[in-house]
Amino acid sequence: MNSWLVPVQELRPSDRTAMYTLMNSHFKGITWDGFQTDLDRKNWVLLLRNETTNTLKGFSTLMFCQTKFLGEKISVIYSGDTIVDPSAWSSTTLPRTWITAVNFLRQQYAENKLYWLLICSGFRTYRFLPIFWKEFYPRYDKDAPVLIENLMASLAQEYYGDRYDKATGIVRFKSPQILREGLIEIPQERQANPHIQFFTTKNPGYRFGDELVCLTEICYENLTHAGQRMWEAESSLEVVQDSVLI
Repeated sequence: MNSWLVPVQELRPSDRTAMYTLMNSHFKGITWDGFQTDLDRKNWVLLLRNETTNTLKGFSTLMFCQTKFLGEKISVIYSGDTIVDPSAWSSTTLPRTWITAVNFLRQQYAENKLYWLLICSGFRTYRFLPIFWKEFYPRYDKDAPVLIENLMASLAQEYYGDRYDKATGIVRFKSPQILREGLIEIPQERQANPHIQFFTTKNPGYRFGDELVCLTEICYENLTHAGQRMWEAESSLEVVQDSVLI
């Protein structure tokens, strides 16, 4: 697949329509206005297209920003909508180009620690964490250090406001997005996985669109071997800025 990192304001109307169509085919509860509102809170979009037909096969929206925590400047990636069509699930393009995109963005503030805050209503999204990251929270085999717990709560409160419940670590939207039948079910062979079991215990309302708040630090040292391979892999990612590919 081909991939582009595009500023939200540079998206064409046809891009937005294709993204909405892909989301709507995988989630219930999607509205055009709600999709647009969430998209406009982000500043970058990673687009994945079939190299032959140019059909949109996946995308991930991102908010890259800086903030302070306990007096220290940090950089934060907030993940928004992320979807890959099942026909492209066997491809590593998303994790490979996502890491390349993040490395491009972090160059603007290379001196800051960079954290990734994501919310998960599906087990496939949560599974990205143990596959690619050594330390992430929450997790089944280790409690989050107090500092990380407080940072996660601070960032979630800052971005999601009263939709975030600190006691449960859940973000609950008034109009949640719910995976459609055939995508929300956990395959029998995966139900014994301890990470997936933890996810369903920690987020029992995932079937109704509840989102579990998760946090990890993005740095090479925190990557698993699989993550390091993605970090080091060649990527054909193209970056669009001011309507120009660079």
